[in-house]
Amino acid sequence: MKRSIAVLVLLLTVSCVATPAETEVIRFGLIADTHAHDVDSPLEGKWMSRTEERLTTFITAMNAWAPSFIIELGDFVNGWVVLGAEPGDPARIPDILAWANALYNQFDGPAYHVIGNHDVYNLDKPQYLEILGMDATSYSFDVGGYHFVVLDVQVAEDGSDLAHTYTGVAGFVTEAGLDWLRADLAATQMPTIVCVHQPLDDFIEEWGRATVSNQDELQQLFVSDGDVIAVFQGHEHDNIHNVIEGIHYVTFEAMVDQDTPPTWAQITLDPVSQTIVIEGFGVQESYSLSYSIDEE
Repeated sequence: MKRSIAVLVLLLTVSCVATPAETEVIRFGLIADTHAHDVDSPLEGKWMSRTEERLTTFITAMNAWAPSFIIELGDFVNGWVVLGAEPGDPARIPDILAWANALYNQFDGPAYHVIGNHDVYNLDKPQYLEILGMDATSYSFDVGGYHFVVLDVQVAEDGSDLAHTYTGVAGFVTEAGLDWLRADLAATQMPTIVCVHQPLDDFIEEWGRATVSNQDELQQLFVSDGDVIAVFQGHEHDNIHNVIEGIHYVTFEAMVDQDTPPTWAQITLDPVSQTIVIEGFGVQESYSLSYSIDEE
């Protein structure tokens, strides 16, 4: 009898010991809105011909810091929209995207992409995927004890993919996309960070709608899942932080030169202290955020 009790105590003790993945601190680098191009957009104040210098600065810093991975939050290439200058032949945009990706891939580790509206101004999604060597525009991956979801919102409300269009500032997730997202979130109990281009906590008064039309449904899905701790997003070229029902929504500043220094974030996730530390460089703000998730 005593032996049985001892074995039970041992099993309970072992089951309560955290695994290395559950206690591992994770670090990653993040940029948003690179807008790679070979000409500038003076009416927008975007100096895009400095892409190589800025990406090289970021990649050099990342290789020195040695994070688990890097990720960019969309609008990696600018596309044909150049205001105040002749944009040139749009046929060269795929080559500009491939050139920028070659710079980005000089990072010594996994390098992830989020699709943005500018990325589909001159391309369709199959072209985008082929150039970047990707299999899908919505996908997920795990690092240590954390789950990351990359979400494609470059979809029209009729369910068609946005492509070769200037109207790519709209955003939407189809029912099929929501089904995939529900299944992906349900398959893990890890703390989860969603990475998306257009913000999911934004409402544009002059449009009379959200930047992503069904953002309310997405927000409620994150809450009901119980494991989503943050949503990381770009598009606005600004530092914004909101908390909605306990979930952090962080919009990151742009990498593209707008009379600004090279700008990025170094992010540290600590599962023991349940913190998200964002160290900003350039004009990126720094944040120290706490989270909690339901352990049941």
